[in-house]
Amino acid sequence: MLGINTQALFGQLLLGLINGSFYALLSLGLAVIFGMLNIINFAHGALFMMGAFCAYFLLTWFDLNYWWALVLAPLIIGSFGIVLQHTLLRRIAGLDHLYSLLLTFGLALIIQGVFLNYYGSSGLPYAIPAALQGGTNLGFMFLPNYRAWVVVVSLVVCLATWFLIERTRFGSYLRAATENPQLVSAFGINVPLMITLTYGLGVGLAALAGVLAAPINQVRPLMGADFIIVVFAVVVIGGMGSILGSIVTGFALGIIEGLTKYFYPEASNTVVFLLMVLVLLVKPTGLTGKAA
Repeated sequence: MLGINTQALFGQLLLGLINGSFYALLSLGLAVIFGMLNIINFAHGALFMMGAFCAYFLLTWFDLNYWWALVLAPLIIGSFGIVLQHTLLRRIAGLDHLYSLLLTFGLALIIQGVFLNYYGSSGLPYAIPAALQGGTNLGFMFLPNYRAWVVVVSLVVCLATWFLIERTRFGSYLRAATENPQLVSAFGINVPLMITLTYGLGVGLAALAGVLAAPINQVRPLMGADFIIVVFAVVVIGGMGSILGSIVTGFALGIIEGLTKYFYPEASNTVVFLLMVLVLLVKPTGLTGKAA
């Protein structure tokens, strides 16, 4: 096939699709928080890492397996995010974006520093659940069951979140509250509560991504730092605050990154940022973003 190693090519495509799943989930959480709350959440990578550590703690301290962690970790870390929003982020609401960026960046450094102090930089193992071990031979490649599970779960969660915000009454109230909170409050809707729950939802998505990543990347204090810069580039390319743009761009850039690793490995670490520059030159609001 013209000198192309199909097994290696499909292997890199699978790796890119898995990374794209994490990009989509993380950028979706960022888009929800920015689009609905107007907060640039630089602590998102640290909260992703906390989701993985939460799964590890649930297993080692309480003997609660991976399936429990998928449910409990997003709830626990999402509740932690609600506390952050209620105690810190609420105080800078309405101020310039720079304040939220600096505050959340400082929070990320503190959280990462605490975990580094207690657990070091080496990874802690988290086993793939028995039901998802092994793989399927597709003929042209071997597909690990857990990798396929990650892609499917990420896609389902992303589409469900898009449907919740874009196609339900709750989502319409939430979008209206970002435009005119006084008017929405006049209808008897608790806007501050909606804002708090929305931040918790965005953080919960990051924690869910952390649980999914734990068996693949191991549990490390800096695992969020490996993703967050690329994820911000994904959000910018898709359009700040655009739910659908973040989902599509996350998966697409993961695949593009995988193809680049096969055809031109030297550019694999920069291709996302080159695309971001090109998109910003042509359309500064991103592919699906709207001008303020």
